Amino acid sequence: MDRPLVLGRSFFKAHGHGNDYLVFEEGGSWAVTPQTTQVVCHRQRGVGSDGIVVLLSPGAVHTPPFRLRMFNPDGSEFERSGNGLRVLGAYLFHRGWVGERDPFPVEVGGDLLGMEILGRKGGGLLDVGVDMGEARFGLAATGGGEEVPVAPGVFSGPDGAPLDIQPISVGNPHCVVFRDDLREGDLLALGPYLTVHPAFPRGVNVQLARKAGDREVQILIWERGVGRTTASGTSACAVACAFVHRGLISPGRVVVRMEGGEFSVRVSPHGSVRLEGPVQPVLTGALADELLEALRAGLGSDPDQKEETGPQEEEVGDPGRHEGRDGTCVSHRLRDSKE
Repeated sequence: MDRPLVLGRSFFKAHGHGNDYLVFEEGGSWAVTPQTTQVVCHRQRGVGSDGIVVLLSPGAVHTPPFRLRMFNPDGSEFERSGNGLRVLGAYLFHRGWVGERDPFPVEVGGDLLGMEILGRKGGGLLDVGVDMGEARFGLAATGGGEEVPVAPGVFSGPDGAPLDIQPISVGNPHCVVFRDDLREGDLLALGPYLTVHPAFPRGVNVQLARKAGDREVQILIWERGVGRTTASGTSACAVACAFVHRGLISPGRVVVRMEGGEFSVRVSPHGSVRLEGPVQPVLTGALADELLEALRAGLGSDPDQKEETGPQEEEVGDPGRHEGRDGTCVSHRLRDSKE
């Protein structure tokens, strides 16, 4: 029987174009379950985020490769997130465990990926890149079955109209829907329909995409386990790869524009993909004693249980004020979320 994943109380919060994640380390404060994850990610009842990245810490030794697990706000565990990875990179840099222009490996979902802090940008942003591996195409790559036809004009939408889709995996499953124009109503209809479609038994992230320039693509996003969202790193990678795969854009740098901002995606002729873009650190903090008591009570555990101490439980920073690597301070003040 697998041991439960138990995390410390301290967290680091950052976002990429508004797609925000919390980073926790393994510790002794609260156990990860669908229920506790939902509470912590809730924007009124918890800290609020689009997901949680867990830095696993066997023996509390924080050296490469850094091992991770990732959770959606609905409590489900998922393979990887481009923004989640880059937020984790910003945390490692904040802690002094990686340096600028010093590539390092991370391990997530059994895959080893290369990352790099590319530099500092204006406004307190960090430029973070991650090599996402090679894209794979077709229903089988997303965990589906080839018995469902997906040729252009064959796959049907909820109203029976034909859809031009490209199933693709960039470490997690995606369904890119090629469109001549992007409409909110189409996203609200197609996103919930496709993400639970029988062709995708593991669920799928959905993007409506249109070519907006010679090397530019514009997208709308519906995320598995999240819903409508304004930014997604793996969605940017999937769409760029889909357009190159279809011959609509040649290999190289593709700018992917979404509501939250834009990402730079580099697609090689062989299908390997690299994601680059800004990360904004927001705050460091710690879950309050009372919230920890609520999380434990929800598990039916002893609310008076003593917390484990030691290196795994080292505080990320004072909940009210933290001095960063460059001497700047991060205020414990929640940003205006994208609800």
